[in-house]
Amino acid sequence: MERSLRAARVATYVYFVLCGTLMGAWVVHIPAIEERVDISHATLGGLLVILGVGAFTGMQVAGRLTDSLGVRVVVPASGVLCGAALALPGLARDPWTLAASLLVFGFCNGCLDVSMNVHAVHVEKAYGRPVMSGFHATFSVGGVLAALVGAGAASAGLDPAAGMAAMGAVGVAIALASARALLPAAPASACTGSAEQEQEQEQASSAAKRHGAGGRIWLLSLLALMVMLCEGAANDWSALHLRDVLGASASTAAIAYGTFAAAMTTGRLLADRLAARFGSMAILRHGAATAAVGITLVALGPWLWTAFAGWALFGLGLSGCVPQLFSAAGHADPAAAGANVSRVAGLGYVGMLAGPAVIGWLTHLVALNHALLLLTLLCVTTAVAAGILRIGHDTTRESELVPTDH
Repeated sequence: MERSLRAARVATYVYFVLCGTLMGAWVVHIPAIEERVDISHATLGGLLVILGVGAFTGMQVAGRLTDSLGVRVVVPASGVLCGAALALPGLARDPWTLAASLLVFGFCNGCLDVSMNVHAVHVEKAYGRPVMSGFHATFSVGGVLAALVGAGAASAGLDPAAGMAAMGAVGVAIALASARALLPAAPASACTGSAEQEQEQEQASSAAKRHGAGGRIWLLSLLALMVMLCEGAANDWSALHLRDVLGASASTAAIAYGTFAAAMTTGRLLADRLAARFGSMAILRHGAATAAVGITLVALGPWLWTAFAGWALFGLGLSGCVPQLFSAAGHADPAAAGANVSRVAGLGYVGMLAGPAVIGWLTHLVALNHALLLLTLLCVTTAVAAGILRIGHDTTRESELVPTDH
């Protein structure tokens, strides 16, 4: 069983990289597709909302399907559909066909996002220690991989439609090849093979329901919305902050987002070990507090070095927050892991989309650096509310997770 569990973990890494790569492949081709379809930035913004609507819908559908059909069916099926759907935006020739293709691609990507996170919860449960943050780190690796491949294809003069179709085809093959390594529908019982363990799981599930698991899931979802709103705001406003507020050059300003992203990836690579030692609540509380200090330094610091230090602290602090929330949702009620993860991921995704718009709206009222103080408030609120993980996650992990030596 040791070998199969390790294979399942590797397969989960593969699906996270795949999801990041497929989404990144669309992102790196946005300028070329925008030019070919001949649309304005404003129209593109509206089409990206359609992509988000598709993703949100796919998350909700995949959550229920994962609970009923199992991860071994839904994860590879979602990977295949997402890979196939990647070709559609590249084939679009007008705004209407692009809108339809983004709706389909967003839906498939949302299905893959939730189902692979549910499988990650199963793997974490079987390992008996935190491993979720490492999976989320590899999603970022997929984005980097897509950027490198996209840059190479562009320099070679490859048509975007052909490049996206080729990457999608490779994605389909990878999704199919990795399917056999996934854990079965009942991962924890498969790892122990004991009736006693199954009984303990049923008791833990019933206890979670009795203690108001539903209410905790909505609170976890609200925290995910706040954390991912902060992340979305950093994605779109970090470079603009350096340019417009501190007067940095375009090249220097671009490093701001790179600093944030690098710190977030590094933090996720470290977060699992820290969570195993100090607990998920500590990661969420101290991470959100660190992020609050970082974004406050960005908002109030008058120098470039304070901005870079602030964005680095912001990324480092946020890095472990979302994985802890997803993990807590998956462990809250094993019988409804898919539905619970889909709620947390779905509302979090809404925050990710809303973040840039909320900060943009606030800039009509106050300066950009002062608008960023909203993120400080959200991070502080998250830190204060982090105790929900002690109630809904850390106290149940001891009975649900089976320690291993891996």
